[in-house]
Amino acid sequence: MNWDDLKVFLEVARTEKLSQASKRLGIDASTVSRRLHRLEDQLATQLFDRSAEGHSLTEHGQLLLQTARDMDQRAQAANDILQGKNLENQGKVRLGVTEAFGNDFIAPELVQFCQQYPQIIIDLLPLQRFVKWSHQEVDIAVTIEKPPNTSLVVAKLCDYRLSMYASDDYLARSQQINVVEDIYHHPLIGYVDDLVFSDQLSYLERLLPNSNPCFRSTSVVTQSIAVREGLGLAILPCFLARRHPDLIPVLAQQTSIVRTFWIAVHPEQKKLARVNKVWQHLKNHAAMNASVLM
Repeated sequence: MNWDDLKVFLEVARTEKLSQASKRLGIDASTVSRRLHRLEDQLATQLFDRSAEGHSLTEHGQLLLQTARDMDQRAQAANDILQGKNLENQGKVRLGVTEAFGNDFIAPELVQFCQQYPQIIIDLLPLQRFVKWSHQEVDIAVTIEKPPNTSLVVAKLCDYRLSMYASDDYLARSQQINVVEDIYHHPLIGYVDDLVFSDQLSYLERLLPNSNPCFRSTSVVTQSIAVREGLGLAILPCFLARRHPDLIPVLAQQTSIVRTFWIAVHPEQKKLARVNKVWQHLKNHAAMNASVLM
């Protein structure tokens, strides 16, 4: 197989779009398409299902993806090692995070990191779904579930607490809440059930079975805005709510929920100094701010 054709295959598998793969590779889309067909002819199999929405991998394409990705990672790692880049604090690190944690806890701290290591470029990617590790979307990911992929280096980053919140204005004009059952008489804000990508986000159903939110969003930041505007009550991460003095805990002890963030990386990537530097910085930041998260 031609290695250049495999690199084209990898980019199309990652982006699922000829146009995006073409832009990243710096070649025109017709050349990308021609190389894919050539690779399929050489392997005597179809690697992609093609449609108006884009290119999705076939079963054989998935098999090739794993091998091609490993080859690419090892080639990149070998190149970095031979050039000494693995020992240098410079280059790009793509960091995948959950929305609220990335915006409110990680991003402010990265300002200091970037000032300390100006040669390390951080791509912060808030993802409202699971990371596609086979697509090499990120170098490091912070996730709400422990990744099942046994080929990754995975560690517990931190625990964090969530609680029910309402705005001070809403509480001032609404019926008093003395017990959890009283919450049923108030408008609730939560996630869109059929679009929740992880069972870890199904807080409301566990706390208030058969509740019926009046407003739903896949974004916890949007939910927090709705709460601050006085629409109703929602379960929010404490690290997010603490930035807004107008958000008041409601029955903090009774509505308390504890969850865990995990941090994961490919072992070959962790050997790179720039990636490991970001990894260690996130671990230290979370450890030093454990009380804030809880």
